[in-house]
Amino acid sequence: MPKQASRWQFLANPGRFLRVTRWLLPALSVAALLVLAVGAVWGLAYSPPDWQQGETVRIMYVHVPMAWLAMGGYSGLVLLSVLGLVWKHPLADVAARELSPIGALATGLCLLTGSLWGRPMWGTWWVWDARLTSVLVLFFLWVGHAALTRAFDDPDRGARMGAILALVGAVNVPIVKFSVDWWNTLHQPASVARLAAPGLHQDILYPLLVNGLGFSLAFAALALAATRAGLLERRLRALQLAAARRADVA
Repeated sequence: MPKQASRWQFLANPGRFLRVTRWLLPALSVAALLVLAVGAVWGLAYSPPDWQQGETVRIMYVHVPMAWLAMGGYSGLVLLSVLGLVWKHPLADVAARELSPIGALATGLCLLTGSLWGRPMWGTWWVWDARLTSVLVLFFLWVGHAALTRAFDDPDRGARMGAILALVGAVNVPIVKFSVDWWNTLHQPASVARLAAPGLHQDILYPLLVNGLGFSLAFAALALAATRAGLLERRLRALQLAAARRADVA
């Protein structure tokens, strides 16, 4: 076995994953709650209103982290799909299957909060511009992956079909990221991840980053919990199948 593949297999041992996440998951959950509590108080009570958008700017403390997680999570899904297809990573398929509903939730919240923010700013709940449309496509990719991986009786076949869909949909991620630069849209351009100085005042930027960290920790905790549940479900199914076979032989 190639050295690189052997390393992936070592990291993917399901038993080791369950042992590590037994203590990592509570730690992540507590950290996420603490950081989100600080971010919520900071963002809602202490950060100033925007000079143009007023109090509605506070929607950003949920909307922007959800957008980051929608794109970053899908990039993680693509990586898991490559690991599953190329290296037959024994944990990747389970993690990808359990990640897609969480990614769909984050993307759905991104669309919902964006619509709530767009109504007072643009005078409408929705516009078919490049950014919003590409994020909607990303949402459909997440939902499609979740449905496709569960559409087959054979989990391995569902994992392969889902991985192919995820890889095909990867082309949409840079479209989401750079759509405001490539096309003239109503959506504001990037304000944080810019080569120049961020376009946000530090009194708004810092609580945004804290909330982004908190939601990222929560996303990771949900993904780990779902993957643990998926692994335990597979173990239970394997035990039930083995018991049924022994009963047939007897």
